[in-house]
Amino acid sequence: MNFPYFISQRIQNTKTTSFSGTVTRIGVGSIAIGLSVMIVAFAVLFGFKDAIHQKLFSLTPHIKVSKFSANESYEENPITQQSDLFRNYKSIKEIAHIQTAATKAGILKTRQDILGVVMKGINRDFDFKRFEPNIIKGQQISFSKDEYSKDILISNIIANKLNLTVGNDVIIYFLNAPDRPRKLIVKGIYETQMEEFDKTLIIGDIRLIQKMNNWGADSVGSYEIYISDFEQLDAVTKKIQRKIQPDMKLEKVTTLYMGLFDWLGMLDRNMVIFLSLILFVASFNMISILLVLMLERTPMIGVLKALGGSNWQIRKIFLWSGFTMIFRGLIYGNLLGIGLCLLQKQFKLIPLDPVNYYMNTVPIMMNWPVILLLNLATVSLVLFVLIIPTFVITRIEPVKAIVFRK
Repeated sequence: MNFPYFISQRIQNTKTTSFSGTVTRIGVGSIAIGLSVMIVAFAVLFGFKDAIHQKLFSLTPHIKVSKFSANESYEENPITQQSDLFRNYKSIKEIAHIQTAATKAGILKTRQDILGVVMKGINRDFDFKRFEPNIIKGQQISFSKDEYSKDILISNIIANKLNLTVGNDVIIYFLNAPDRPRKLIVKGIYETQMEEFDKTLIIGDIRLIQKMNNWGADSVGSYEIYISDFEQLDAVTKKIQRKIQPDMKLEKVTTLYMGLFDWLGMLDRNMVIFLSLILFVASFNMISILLVLMLERTPMIGVLKALGGSNWQIRKIFLWSGFTMIFRGLIYGNLLGIGLCLLQKQFKLIPLDPVNYYMNTVPIMMNWPVILLLNLATVSLVLFVLIIPTFVITRIEPVKAIVFRK
């Protein structure tokens, strides 16, 4: 029979109204609240990062390859689709997808209003699966076989400014060809809630930009490269750099949107500090609670020592008691934390200002391996610090402990 475990269970099952019962409940509660807060914090953090990545990567690639130019406008120098990188991109196994694009500045005109925009021309290789969640009205553009498609996607902000909706016609004037206006049709309306895109960006057929720039069918403005593992961005960038020609430049998304990724990095650093404080408070509470339990059971400790119990056996009694509190706290903490996350994910209870946070509700992403690691880390750390107060038992003298009065 496991003697320390047996005694610890008898102690906990004793009907008592003593102060130790209250502090035991406090200990369980502190573990439960700490764990639930950590679960919610990680779910929100992962949700933020995933939501922002989805919005950003729906219109911006992980890596962009284009031609060097001293021009800082939206006009691009053409590159060919016959390059070694484009035709043999599968030789770099980390590349998941490559597509072509081109941009050109212009002015949208309706009967009452005009608005400066940037048109992003896309091809049939455009990954609409990434972008489709952003479409709130209408549908994606369709490509014809011969002529360029007149369909465009505009943002909800642009639609409101110009009073446009799906199916409306609009005239576009390109800046270097003002005498060659084109009539386009609004096929869909998108919303990313990222002003960098929504204020100016429209999406259309790349063949229209090729026609306006007098480019050939093989000429594009840039290659847009997506990799299978974003964590390997720097390593893959070096591989691609060796494949491109000297007159071409390579830009990482982390460089193009440095401020955004610095903000995400700051969230990671703040999270580490926040979680460290929670674990410290939970550990400190458990040490205090175990000391109270040992103080109340001082006569029992004296009797056990007088009967021949070793210090380590008696210490294990209180370690088992501490572990039981931790286990109960983990159950309640998981139920509370996961429950709150599922409620927010399902019913969107907590709103956000999209101007500041790029989304209108608090996002939730459940990462089950991380939740398991949080549970293991909590058990390991708190159980480790519980060893510290049990050293007090080694200093208790049986004679004095037996006559001890609380």
